[in-house]
Amino acid sequence: MGKKPELSISQVVNMSFGFLGIQMGFALQNGNASRILQTFGADVEHLSLFWLAAPITGMVVQPIIGHYSDRTWTRMGRRRPYILVGALLTTLTLFLMPNAALFTALLPPLWIGAGLLMFMDASINVTMEPFRALIGDNLPSAQRSLGFSVQTFLIGVGAVVGSLLPYILTNYLGVAGTAEKGHVPTNVIYSFYAGGLVLSLSVLWSVIKTKEYSPSELKSFTEETVETVDNTAAFGLTTIVKDIKAMPAVMKKLGWVQFFSWFALFMMWVYTTPAIAESVFYLKAGNRQNLYMEAANWVGVLFGIYNGVSALYALFIPTIAKRYGRSKTHAFGLIVGGLSLISLFLIKDATLLILPMVGIGIAWGSILAMPYAILSDHLPPTKMGVYMGLFNFFITLPQIVCGFFGGMIIKFIFQSQSIYGLLLAGIFMFLAAFFVPKSKQ
Repeated sequence: MGKKPELSISQVVNMSFGFLGIQMGFALQNGNASRILQTFGADVEHLSLFWLAAPITGMVVQPIIGHYSDRTWTRMGRRRPYILVGALLTTLTLFLMPNAALFTALLPPLWIGAGLLMFMDASINVTMEPFRALIGDNLPSAQRSLGFSVQTFLIGVGAVVGSLLPYILTNYLGVAGTAEKGHVPTNVIYSFYAGGLVLSLSVLWSVIKTKEYSPSELKSFTEETVETVDNTAAFGLTTIVKDIKAMPAVMKKLGWVQFFSWFALFMMWVYTTPAIAESVFYLKAGNRQNLYMEAANWVGVLFGIYNGVSALYALFIPTIAKRYGRSKTHAFGLIVGGLSLISLFLIKDATLLILPMVGIGIAWGSILAMPYAILSDHLPPTKMGVYMGLFNFFITLPQIVCGFFGGMIIKFIFQSQSIYGLLLAGIFMFLAAFFVPKSKQ
């Protein structure tokens, strides 16, 4: 019996390096999926319904992948086979999604685009969940804030590149940023190609450079104090049901935090482009279609800024959490995010929109790191994967709720004015901060 050895910074970075590519693809999806779907004919009040693909697939896929990766052992390990397969499928979808119009002989391009969005989300979830579990598998408790912060930093870097790529291609390399009605701009298409290439290469790096502990080695580590759960249940999906019933108390409390914060994030991702177009860019003279594309490109820049801030903030999270505790650190980030989202409702100048992106970046960095750091100390080592997957329920459920009701809220309560969706998102961030539970560290 012994303790897990601490890993070097380079080992921690190598273990999570694939997140750079995953988040680059995720950022391209977040920044451009609404644009692509509207290009193919989706109405603004229906956008949240199409975005349901992400949470529904995540709710189904992540617990299953976590459950089976807990029990898989191959020559590659138990997490890495799933990471590699998910990355290859995500890369394929990144190549296909902006070209959905090419498949119109089979189905309308809108349905092709929506289907590819769902397949991309399923593939990203297959890739992402084992990366989360690796931190719990390979790092001792004292290093987990560091581990999840490194992931957050790499997520931020990948997201900055993915968010800014369409803007850079158009403004610095001369690639067309607008297109005829019904066609995706060339800068978006090329960005998705680049995202697929970076994703596959970065994940391959992590797979090659990371060593996994065998099941017998994991059982020999006794440093962690965890709540008792039933590890003797029969193999299969029935075990997942029993795991849900035996869910640690801290995980249930964090569920409320995740619900409100991810509801807010979903509203932001879906409605920022039409909201900024309506409240800022349509105030200028010019062709409405071109102004919308200009707004969409600027939102990509704004998303790149908040992701860049989250990457920088991640470098300081371990120090802040060590001094003030993980709970206070997370509550602070959520409050700052709430204030920033509300300020988007008030600002009418495109350049000034950069300021709230700083606060949103702080919140995003905290959301990506602190809940997992708080939770990981309360999970049994032999069920790290399944509980990290089940924790995704508290991320996907609010997105599903928002997907079904967000469009109706925008249409019937806010009279199709998307900017009020961002105001509501800010209020929900404050609610998330209120529910943050106390943690041991």
